[in-house]
Amino acid sequence: MAEVIRVAVTGAAGQVAYAMLARLASGEVFGPNQKIILQLLEIPQAMKTLEGVAMELDDCSFPTLQDMILTDDANKAFRDCNWALLVGSFPRKQGMERKDLLGINGKIFVGQGKALAEHAAKDVRILVVGNPCNTNCLVAYRNGKDIPADRWTAMTRLDHNRARSALAKKAGVAHDEVKQVTIWGNHSNKQYPDFTHATIKGKPATEVINDRNWLENVFVPQCQERGKAVIAARGASSALSAANGALDHIKSLLSPTPADDWVSAAIVSDGQYGVEKGLVFSYPCRSDGKGNLSVVEGLKLDDFGQKKFNESLEELKAERDEVKDLLPT
Repeated sequence: MAEVIRVAVTGAAGQVAYAMLARLASGEVFGPNQKIILQLLEIPQAMKTLEGVAMELDDCSFPTLQDMILTDDANKAFRDCNWALLVGSFPRKQGMERKDLLGINGKIFVGQGKALAEHAAKDVRILVVGNPCNTNCLVAYRNGKDIPADRWTAMTRLDHNRARSALAKKAGVAHDEVKQVTIWGNHSNKQYPDFTHATIKGKPATEVINDRNWLENVFVPQCQERGKAVIAARGASSALSAANGALDHIKSLLSPTPADDWVSAAIVSDGQYGVEKGLVFSYPCRSDGKGNLSVVEGLKLDDFGQKKFNESLEELKAERDEVKDLLPT
C-alpha cells in the first residue's frame, strides 16, 4: 500500500462519521503501519463542530494519523483521495416524501460526483453511505463517469450484518457461523434479505431454522424495518451500526473473501440477474482483496425470493426515474 493514503469523509461532523473516524485513524481498517490523512468535508454551518471532532482525534494521538484537512469545499476534500466515504446527506424530515429526499440529495451528489472525477486519485474507490444510498451512488457515478464504474459502491453491509445477526440469534449460534447471507436490491424497506442461500454451521439455514413462516414473515420484515425500530428504541438513527457497516465494507474490499462465504454490496450493475445495466443494485459479492468485487453467479431464487427481488428492482427503477434530470446521458 502507498506510504500515505488519503481518505475523504463527507458529513464528517455527523453522528455516523463520529462513530467511524477514530477507527479509520487508529489503523484498524488499513493496518497498524499505514499512515493516513483524513480529508473531512462539512457544510459551512457545521465547521465549528468539525473542529471539535478534529480536536478529539488529535487528543487520541494515533500514530497512524498523519494529518487532517477540514474543509467545506468538495474539491479540496477529494483532492488526491484514494478512498471516498460519502456519508453526508440531507436527512428525511417530518412531512417529507422519499421523492423529496431523492431530489435534494441528488443535487448534492451531482456536485460530489463531478468533484471526485476531477480531483480524486486515479485509484480512488468510493462508498456511498448517505441515504438513499443506491440512488445517490447512481447520481454521483453518472456525474463522475471518468471514474470506472467498478470503483463505485453503496452500502448494504449494514443490512447484511443485521440479517446475519438475526439468523444467528434465532439459531442460537455465533455470528461467524452464519454465512452466505445476501441482501438483494435497494437499501430500503424493499430490500430482500435472502435466507434461502444462507448457511448456519455449514448447513442450509432453512434446515437449521425449520420455520418458513418465521423466515418469511418475521425475519424478512425485521431486517427491512430494522432502522425504524432502532429509531423508535433509541430516539435517533443507527449511527454506530451504520459506521461499523461502512468499515466492514472497506475491510472486505481489502481482504479476499473466503470460498465458503460472500458479502453484500450495491454495485453498478453490468446486467447480472437480469438487472438493467447501470442501476446500483445490491448483490452477493466476493472480493479479491485488492479492492475489486465480483458478483456471485448462478444462484436460483424461489417464488417468494423472486417476488421480493422484483419489488426492490422496481423501486430502484422508480427512484432512477425521479432523478432522471440529474443523470447525464
